[in-house]
Amino acid sequence: MSKQTFIKGAIILIIAGMISRLLGFVNRIVMARLLGEDGIGIYMLSLPALFLMITLSQIGIPVAVSKLVAEANVVNDQKRIRLILLISFSITICLSILLSALFVVAVPFVTTYLITDSRTFIPMLVMTPIILIIAISSVIRGYFQGMQNMVPQATSQVIEQVFRILLVVIFVKQLLPYGIEWAAAGAMFSVVLGELLSLCYMLLCFKKYKHISIFTSLRKPIQKCKETFVNILQIALPTAGTRMIGSTTYFLEPILVSQSLLIAGYTIAESTKLYGQLTGYVLPLLLLPTFITHSISVALIPSISESNSLNHQETIRFRLTQALRISFASGGLATIVFMLLAASILEVMYGSQSGATFLTFMAPFFLLLYFQAPLQATLQALNFAKQAMVNSLVGALVKLATLWILATNPSFGMDGVMLSLLIGIITVTLLHFISLYKLIHYTFPLMLFVRMLLVLGITYTTGFNLKIFFTDGSILSIISIILILSIVYLFLLFCFKLIQKDEFRHFRLSNKG
Repeated sequence: MSKQTFIKGAIILIIAGMISRLLGFVNRIVMARLLGEDGIGIYMLSLPALFLMITLSQIGIPVAVSKLVAEANVVNDQKRIRLILLISFSITICLSILLSALFVVAVPFVTTYLITDSRTFIPMLVMTPIILIIAISSVIRGYFQGMQNMVPQATSQVIEQVFRILLVVIFVKQLLPYGIEWAAAGAMFSVVLGELLSLCYMLLCFKKYKHISIFTSLRKPIQKCKETFVNILQIALPTAGTRMIGSTTYFLEPILVSQSLLIAGYTIAESTKLYGQLTGYVLPLLLLPTFITHSISVALIPSISESNSLNHQETIRFRLTQALRISFASGGLATIVFMLLAASILEVMYGSQSGATFLTFMAPFFLLLYFQAPLQATLQALNFAKQAMVNSLVGALVKLATLWILATNPSFGMDGVMLSLLIGIITVTLLHFISLYKLIHYTFPLMLFVRMLLVLGITYTTGFNLKIFFTDGSILSIISIILILSIVYLFLLFCFKLIQKDEFRHFRLSNKG
């Protein structure tokens, strides 16, 4: 099996993540143009329930498989690897089948009384098979991660996105004459088939690289199976806790949005349309830089863990500050571009300027979200994953409470939904900073903060003047502005030493293997 170093594996995932994000945007553009705002709203209202079921079916198994397989592989214990895979497959398959059955039974109640838009009924039924598909692929993905071979996972991501784009055009066009809910169901079915094709590729890789049958582990003593089962759950359940908070919040969010906006005087169609603008148009753009910050976080965990085991506290603070600088560098330019060109970008991408106000206002606050990933990774590396989970829980509760209080007020309405998202982000990020200050006395350098503000200020001023010069709003003008801003921004990053020439070489040397 092809084994990569830690950094090489991270780079592979970054490249695959970049390609997947770009293809994902193409897919969203295609869906937006085919489905329109109502169709996107129906599609987006259906997704949170799916993500909740997927999180429940996995219960953190991929992380557990990755860790345990890696430990077994160090001593070349193939029998233990087989047992880990067997028990993991058993847990996820049984759980996903049970959840799928419960999901089908619950769909009528959820769509009628919770989401309050019965048009989501068909899309939610169509997506049910994906629960089992992703449960199986998650175990295989964890296996390859544990064997330090990121190529199958990276390739499968790209395969899934490519086929999703092709299939969504076919199914949406074929089903659109039957109604917008059937068209949304066609888009959802393309997601299911894309995941299925991705799983088929992972299975082929699994068969190619693994020349032993996992079912030989059936002869293992009951005590050995029980021990492995407990080991898996000890790792999986705490990991699942943090993910459950996000998935549960994501599931409850559209329900609270629908109910609160009804109280505020919105019709069901209006609330669905506005929620579609926010979650279907605006948030995907704002979340674009997060695949980079996630990759940084993946690389940060072993470096922080090593320094912590050696009690090198200053090195931990240096590494965290370094990660925050790189996170800022990856998200700062996007922030300025979205603030200046929100309407133009939405028009070019989706053929509509709906949501431009949301995008302009929310962009600067999302810089704090880009900081969250390395902060959380540091807490996990320092064995304070429970604290990270508590912070996420507090942020989720604050977000949902704020959503209900503001969105039910006719003076805020949909603006209240937007503000609740931002308040949630601010809360979690600040709690992570406070936790790290209490635990390792980490403080964000004041002069670094000042340099970041200067870079943002100069870049914004440059972009504002360029926008005055390029007044026609054409695609060529937008590309020209972004290109010039990118050059200016990159120059400022090096000028203010937010990125240094030896940055990645130095980061690599601290994470050998």
